Amino acid sequence: MAERGDLTMATLTVRDLVAEKRQSLQLEILTDDVGLDRPITVPEISSPGLVLAGYSARFMAKRLQVLGETEVTYLRSLSDEERRQTVDRFFARDVPCVFVTKGQTLPPDVLEAAQAHGVPLMRSALKTSEFYSRITPFLQEAFAPHLTVHASLADVYGVGLLFTGRSGIGKSECVLDLVERGHRLVADDVVHVTRRGTDVLLGRGHELSHHYMEIRGVGLVDVKALFGIRAVRQQKRIEVEVELTDWDSTKEVDRTGLDLKTTTILDVELPKVSVPLNPGKNITVISEVVAMNHLLRYGGYDPAKVFNDRLLKRLAEQRELREYLTEDYE
Repeated sequence: MAERGDLTMATLTVRDLVAEKRQSLQLEILTDDVGLDRPITVPEISSPGLVLAGYSARFMAKRLQVLGETEVTYLRSLSDEERRQTVDRFFARDVPCVFVTKGQTLPPDVLEAAQAHGVPLMRSALKTSEFYSRITPFLQEAFAPHLTVHASLADVYGVGLLFTGRSGIGKSECVLDLVERGHRLVADDVVHVTRRGTDVLLGRGHELSHHYMEIRGVGLVDVKALFGIRAVRQQKRIEVEVELTDWDSTKEVDRTGLDLKTTTILDVELPKVSVPLNPGKNITVISEVVAMNHLLRYGGYDPAKVFNDRLLKRLAEQRELREYLTEDYE
């Protein structure tokens, strides 16, 4: 089993968001430094159309809020007194941040209400739909569950193989041999795993040790410098865990592949293959076969099941033949 670190929870403030996405979102801060240290606690963003109209029963105040053309037009249609009351009720709900899209100019009382309640207000030149499409992936990435795993990750025939096992068992050497055979290194020793959606795990290396490997007796190896840019990649979906274990003749080893093992990382279930190591075993070729076997299963063909079905069919045919011969009295 992989040695796994603690699950890391996201901590994000409005200031962090501005620092990361100011240029991409074309942001202009309208309230100076007001409220920039407010925490963002959920990865959702929405428009407050209904709450501005007076219906607030299902208003999600923890979400980032966007005032599009519809909302701004509605606010302009109100009388000065109605608009002051409306925006005061809205900003009093302690929303983390409010964006206005399409470079629209807001009535002065909207800006006054935001400053009075300490809520940062920003303007973007982007259309509302484009603003959503740019900020949503950033929020999903920032709040995605993630952890670190003591393992090595390689792209073998397009399949992400996560090599796990005790320290010193040969994970790095195996991946280095795979790279020499034309496959690609993603990360060695420390793999940062992030869950996307409900069933996708992405792995990448540490930003400082990216594409470096530690080979015992040799030291640090720069894989990209030695083998070229095609020998590495930035990240890869993790699809199979390959656990390297010490050979133990007293333990029973699965020889058919019918008993499929699984492992769970960040609540995502993955197929798992345990490979006991003994002198002379070519773990590199075995790893390639694991990847190709996964591709076959993904395409709907399970070699172990096909062989088992063929064997059962042959046994049934032989049984029928024996029964026929037993009852043949001619």
